[in-house]
Amino acid sequence: MRVAVSGTHCSGKSTLIDHFLIAHPDFSHELEPYTVLQEDYGEVFAAEPSADDFYQQLKFNIDRLRRYQPGEKVIYERCPIDFIAYLLALSDLRTDKQASLLVERSLDIVKDGIELLDLIVFLPLDGMDSDVMSDAEEQELRIAVDDWLVDIFRGNDLNIFSFCHPIILEARGSTEERFLQIESLLKLPPWEGRDQ
Repeated sequence: MRVAVSGTHCSGKSTLIDHFLIAHPDFSHELEPYTVLQEDYGEVFAAEPSADDFYQQLKFNIDRLRRYQPGEKVIYERCPIDFIAYLLALSDLRTDKQASLLVERSLDIVKDGIELLDLIVFLPLDGMDSDVMSDAEEQELRIAVDDWLVDIFRGNDLNIFSFCHPIILEARGSTEERFLQIESLLKLPPWEGRDQ
């Protein structure tokens, strides 16, 4: 089972994944591309978020998705949709002129990438505990990305799910509540009876 946790920055992805891995130590963990590219590959990203950086992370994410076959157990911190949401947000906020061009270049890549996932767990900001991460960095960008993720996951904006539709779970509440929502889903068809 190939699972990705999606959400804007400071939405609780890492904490939820840590919780999940305690209960499912047989799952591989693919860290956020930003972290892996910096720590393992020595990439240096600009202090200000840039479209080129997000496009690079998208390509890295797709490469990591291709490393696992159906039936393998892996959980990803981020999915391809996250990166197109960041590009769209940068375009909306007019902070990077390259963003619109890279959105067009990314659409087919993103559609191909989600075919490699079985489940996407989306963490919307309106589903978080109110006390969590209210002082997050880049608040304007954070909210703009969340708005795009909501439009894509709830409304299928951009028609990303036209041909392939992994199961989408919109997880809400505390980390424990979100975790229990994932566990409940995994006990239902089509997951029930699979070796998890």
